[in-house]
Amino acid sequence: MKVVAVIGASQDPRKFGNKAVRAFRYRGYEVVPVNPICAAANDTIEGLSTYASVLDVPGAVDLATLYVPPEVGERVVPEIAQKHIRELWVNPGAESAALLERATELGLHLTLQCSIVAIGESPADYE
Repeated sequence: MKVVAVIGASQDPRKFGNKAVRAFRYRGYEVVPVNPICAAANDTIEGLSTYASVLDVPGAVDLATLYVPPEVGERVVPEIAQKHIRELWVNPGAESAALLERATELGLHLTLQCSIVAIGESPADYE
């Protein structure tokens, strides 16, 4: 089972960072919610422990998907590389030229599209 870090995971079920957690779980992924902006000790999202950084996640992570503003994504891309997560999905609104350039420099394999759609789900199904 692939482990996915949803970076920008949210407790708000209307936000894409929450919809992604639910969609990936539905598709059988092991999901690790990460929120570098507001994660606090003992936070949970959809019943899952939440981390402030991918570096805090125990064990290996196969892919990361970004649901954060570009300036936050630019800050976490080096952490993604340091954690040896080689696959990074950048969702609409999370991209910037600087983020894409840095991710490429760090050797990350980039996919630019909505990760919910990429796994065969529709965000509308998670309203």
